[in-house]
Amino acid sequence: MAVPKRKTSKQRRDTRRATHGIADVRLGTCPHCTAPIRPHNVCGVCGWYRGRQVVEIVE
Repeated sequence: MAVPKRKTSKQRRDTRRATHGIADVRLGTCPHCTAPIRPHNVCGVCGWYRGRQVVEIVE
Protein backbone atom coordinates (compact mmCIF):
# COMPACT_ATOMS: atom_id res chain seq x y z
CA MET A 1 0.00 0.00 0.00
CA ALA A 2 1.34 3.46 -0.91
CA VAL A 3 2.28 5.72 1.98
CA PRO A 4 3.32 9.41 1.72
CA LYS A 5 7.05 9.89 2.17
CA ARG A 6 6.72 13.36 3.72
CA LYS A 7 4.05 15.22 5.68
CA THR A 8 1.92 17.51 3.50
CA SER A 9 2.59 21.10 4.54
CA LYS A 10 -0.24 23.44 5.52
CA GLN A 11 0.54 25.71 2.56
CA ARG A 12 0.32 22.88 0.03
CA ARG A 13 -2.88 21.57 1.62
CA ASP A 14 -4.54 25.01 1.71
CA THR A 15 -3.41 25.86 -1.84
CA ARG A 16 -5.09 22.70 -3.07
CA ARG A 17 -8.31 23.57 -1.24
CA ALA A 18 -8.36 27.21 -2.39
CA THR A 19 -10.52 26.35 -5.42
CA HIS A 20 -13.22 24.63 -3.35
CA GLY A 21 -15.05 27.83 -2.36
CA ILE A 22 -18.71 28.48 -3.11
CA ALA A 23 -19.26 30.83 -6.05
CA ASP A 24 -21.79 33.67 -6.05
CA VAL A 25 -25.12 33.09 -7.75
CA ARG A 26 -25.05 34.62 -11.22
CA LEU A 27 -28.02 36.84 -11.97
CA GLY A 28 -29.14 38.53 -15.15
CA THR A 29 -32.04 40.82 -15.88
CA CYS A 30 -35.23 39.93 -17.69
CA PRO A 31 -35.35 41.87 -20.98
CA HIS A 32 -39.14 42.14 -20.70
CA CYS A 33 -39.68 43.35 -17.10
CA THR A 34 -36.05 43.96 -15.91
CA ALA A 35 -36.49 41.70 -12.88
CA PRO A 36 -33.40 39.78 -11.72
CA ILE A 37 -33.43 36.17 -13.00
CA ARG A 38 -31.04 33.26 -13.19
CA PRO A 39 -29.68 32.57 -16.68
CA HIS A 40 -31.53 30.00 -18.83
CA ASN A 41 -34.63 30.15 -16.61
CA VAL A 42 -38.14 31.45 -17.12
CA CYS A 43 -38.77 34.82 -15.44
CA GLY A 44 -40.88 34.26 -12.33
CA VAL A 45 -42.39 37.75 -12.51
CA CYS A 46 -43.66 37.94 -16.09
CA GLY A 47 -43.25 34.34 -17.39
CA TRP A 48 -41.13 35.24 -20.43
CA TYR A 49 -38.22 33.21 -21.78
CA ARG A 50 -36.14 33.96 -24.88
CA GLY A 51 -38.45 36.67 -26.22
CA ARG A 52 -41.80 34.94 -25.84
CA GLN A 53 -44.26 34.22 -23.05
CA VAL A 54 -43.98 30.63 -21.91
CA VAL A 55 -45.86 30.61 -18.60
CA GLU A 56 -49.07 32.40 -17.67
CA ILE A 57 -48.57 34.22 -14.37
CA VAL A 58 -51.81 34.61 -12.38
CA GLU A 59 -51.88 37.27 -9.69
